[in-house]
Amino acid sequence: MVVTLGYWDIRGLAHAIRLLLEGGGTPYQERQYRAGPAPDYDPSDWTNEKEKLGLDFPNLPYLIDGPTKLTQSNAILRYIARKHNMCGETEQEKQRVDVMENQLMDFRMGFIRLCYNPDFEKLKPGYLEQLPKKLHELSRFLGSRPWFAGDKLTFVDFLAYDVLDQHRMFVPDSPEFQGNLGRFLQRFEALPKVSSYMSSGRFMKTPIFWRTAKWCN
Repeated sequence: MVVTLGYWDIRGLAHAIRLLLEGGGTPYQERQYRAGPAPDYDPSDWTNEKEKLGLDFPNLPYLIDGPTKLTQSNAILRYIARKHNMCGETEQEKQRVDVMENQLMDFRMGFIRLCYNPDFEKLKPGYLEQLPKKLHELSRFLGSRPWFAGDKLTFVDFLAYDVLDQHRMFVPDSPEFQGNLGRFLQRFEALPKVSSYMSSGRFMKTPIFWRTAKWCN
């Protein structure tokens, strides 16, 4: 049975999920919802279906896999990852996965708040001032490991790629991407199934955010 991934027709919170489905070779189809034109951006394409899907907590993204119906992006990632033993094996790996999952969500949400803020241009310099420290912390946590949990790929690498790639687009000349974080991004993009997906017509590089965002809309 083909898995269904539902989300807006943007990259957003679904990008890491798409990458993980592709990387694991999971057959899936997308239900992409489209907002109406400006200035109202009518969400009825989604809201008309929202309560009819049997979701416990109707929201986007959602994943439907036969009788399994999930929302919350990290819960979806963990569900897919468990099928492929990509949640960490040793206790240390699982700890690193748990820490990274939450650290990356904090990082992502801070960036989202900036990009949707009406005062984006005013707030951007302060965000850029703090960004090197945040990237350095991730670089230090990765260290000389190939992947964030250790020697084996886990689902947080898909999250990390998404968040880091967004920031590489935001600040392409950041020196933090010249070291191990840059090599991590290259290593991830070289994964055969990921590379194949990225060169296909299904791949969505942008838009990252809704049209109401002040950057990458």
